[in-house]
Amino acid sequence: MAPSKTVTLRSETAVTPVDPDQTLKASKALLAHMKKASKEKAANAEKKDLLADPDDEEGTGELPIWFTLTTKRHIAESRSLKPGKIVLPHPLNTDPEIGICLITAEPQRAYKNLVASEEFPAELRKKVTRVIDVSKLKAKFKAYEAQRKLYSEHDVFLGDSRIINRLPGILGKTFYKTTAKRPIPVEIQARVPKTDGKRVKRTKDAETVNACTPVQLAGEIERAVGAALVNLSPTVNTALRVGNANWTAEQIAENVDVVAKTLVEKFVPGKWKNVKSIYIKGPETAALPVWLTDELWLDQKDIVADGSEEAKAIMSGEKANIGKKRKSLEGQPEAAEPVAKKAKKTKAAKLPESDDTKLDKEIADRKAALKKQKKAAKKALEV
Repeated sequence: MAPSKTVTLRSETAVTPVDPDQTLKASKALLAHMKKASKEKAANAEKKDLLADPDDEEGTGELPIWFTLTTKRHIAESRSLKPGKIVLPHPLNTDPEIGICLITAEPQRAYKNLVASEEFPAELRKKVTRVIDVSKLKAKFKAYEAQRKLYSEHDVFLGDSRIINRLPGILGKTFYKTTAKRPIPVEIQARVPKTDGKRVKRTKDAETVNACTPVQLAGEIERAVGAALVNLSPTVNTALRVGNANWTAEQIAENVDVVAKTLVEKFVPGKWKNVKSIYIKGPETAALPVWLTDELWLDQKDIVADGSEEAKAIMSGEKANIGKKRKSLEGQPEAAEPVAKKAKKTKAAKLPESDDTKLDKEIADRKAALKKQKKAAKKALEV
């Protein structure tokens, strides 16, 4: 296992403690296991997969490789609908037939002209199948059926960073129920020049569109499409796709090293002192450790020695809560749960003793009365 004592440093600028050799070793072991498992699965299958790629001898295909980060405390306080992105040395999406939808600020004609420009790469222009501004998107794709159609027509959605926070209210659960096709933010406004290391304040002009150049737009699209996406939520586990099973171990190891460094330095509060472990895994494999910490707690104040006064207070508090109802989490006094009163036992009323002679007399009297009624009715019919 890679040495990890550097995590005990409290410096915010501590170097990345992940050992590249350990990352490469874990990548080779994971790929070997996935290829072996895929061959065994294909050999034991009763029916042959007719849709399998004939060039894929190992049968791993496009199986993803996942990077898993575990932190000591939650990585975010709330769920974020705006994905972050980490640019990788080996892009994740290199499909030449991918369909990209670019959602921009107004007006959309200015950005359509950028895509149609001669400076924009021709190969990338074929992939950008739609350019639409936010007002047209809201008017044309308001219905649920239209949103579903838009969702199925494109593979990747990119959103201008200026209007990215408005898209959840426009696209709704069709796009934001899962993380598969959430719009990725891109910077497509004009770059602000710097003088003496400081950015110059942009002058607002109603006639001039605040848009970047065709070359800058192409670079933003390429980086966003091939980047690893970071979807933060209030949890201690975060997973990112960093490669495919048909890649080489060196490619996966390089992506893992970049993701580990960028994710911790940019997105994790407390940086490396808040990181607990780093793993890589496949869809159906166990997680292989790349790096583990020596400290299980973020601060020393989180550790309480056995037998200390603090430990006794905590244990006594936990015992005192047994059988009580928590009234509030804000330190309000806790009310004892009312105990149900036992119902008083009432004496059962004594039943009267049975008397057979009296019962026989009652039956005889009823029979006699019934005979009289029948006789009277017979006489009435004869008359």
